[in-house]
Amino acid sequence: MKVPFHAALVCAILPCAACAQEFNESRPNAPDQAPAFAGQTRAKEVPSQDLRREVVAQGLNEPWGMDQLPDGSWLVTEKPGQMRLVAPDGLVSEPIAGLPEVDARGQGGLLDVTIGPGFAQDRRVWWSYAEPRGGGRNATAVATGSLSADGGRMSDVRVIFRQEPAWNSTSHFGSRLVFGRDGALFVTTGERSQPEPRQLAQDVSTHLGKVLRIAPEGGAASGNPEIRGGRPEIWSYGHRNLQAAALGPDGALWTVEHGPKGGDELNRPEAGRNYGWPVITYGMDYSGSPIGQGLTAQAGMEQPLYYWDPVIAPSGLTFYAGEMFPDWRGDALIGALAGRALVRLDLEGSRVLGEARYLEGQARIRDVDTAADGAVMVLTDSENGALWRLTPAQ
Repeated sequence: MKVPFHAALVCAILPCAACAQEFNESRPNAPDQAPAFAGQTRAKEVPSQDLRREVVAQGLNEPWGMDQLPDGSWLVTEKPGQMRLVAPDGLVSEPIAGLPEVDARGQGGLLDVTIGPGFAQDRRVWWSYAEPRGGGRNATAVATGSLSADGGRMSDVRVIFRQEPAWNSTSHFGSRLVFGRDGALFVTTGERSQPEPRQLAQDVSTHLGKVLRIAPEGGAASGNPEIRGGRPEIWSYGHRNLQAAALGPDGALWTVEHGPKGGDELNRPEAGRNYGWPVITYGMDYSGSPIGQGLTAQAGMEQPLYYWDPVIAPSGLTFYAGEMFPDWRGDALIGALAGRALVRLDLEGSRVLGEARYLEGQARIRDVDTAADGAVMVLTDSENGALWRLTPAQ
């Protein structure tokens, strides 16, 4: 039986981002900070275009992650602990059985989901979640299982990664999953937000505030960097809370992480590199105080390719490679929670040439992906969570 909140397709013509308030006019939170190089922040606004929006499904309960199956349907996670299938016609399934328990407090819950490269043969799925560890403690975990032919159950479920150490916190789980071209699985984590674990983003004996690269069945992937005293799963470190990650046109992993008050970052994490948090960062603490010594640069620590102040609160990332939006090919599309927008970065290699924003003020965008036919899919987690399909307005 299917749940009854199937939404019929609804169409709307959306105004272009140029009609909204110019985002580069907003006052920065840290006005005394200067970028390290030209174009590192506040890139020029690039021409926008009108979009056609179809509401494929709505009534989702805090949806967080999604991935498209070969038949055109979408696996969608809901933060309280459910995973559902959304059919191409918008029919939403009952929760898929067989998933492990999650800690859904705060920013925790059932988070990202991705299918394996051999899904058509083995129906394998990977997902991340906040795993309860007892005594109020929890941590990011990754599990895998096989989806039944009817889409109703996961079998052969096993946990292949557990972040260490666990912490009594309900924030900063990171949690994006990205398969590399070589079949290794990138996992992003957060540093749990609180002042004490925050420092562990610099501690390579922990998994907090890291990009990890693991084998699909668990354990460190071959070819990871050798970091003195470091855990073998670590790819890069010194991150805050990475909720956006995808492979770029160059085949490398790109990430967008939540900064403090000002200082969201676009990075292309390289093996063994230190991305600075919390020693260096743009922006400031939510109290208005500097983070640490208020440094934005230090030897041995990498600069972001781009940063936002004020923040957009990034979640979800895809690089457009479809045919529907030819001018967008190779550009980064990023979901914005606080920014309540779809953000497009016009890229040339690793340089940001310009920025555009769409759907401004309409919803918190939790995830973004490109459908097989080239449409842009957007997952919103506002009051009435929805899956939207975006195509050019004709």
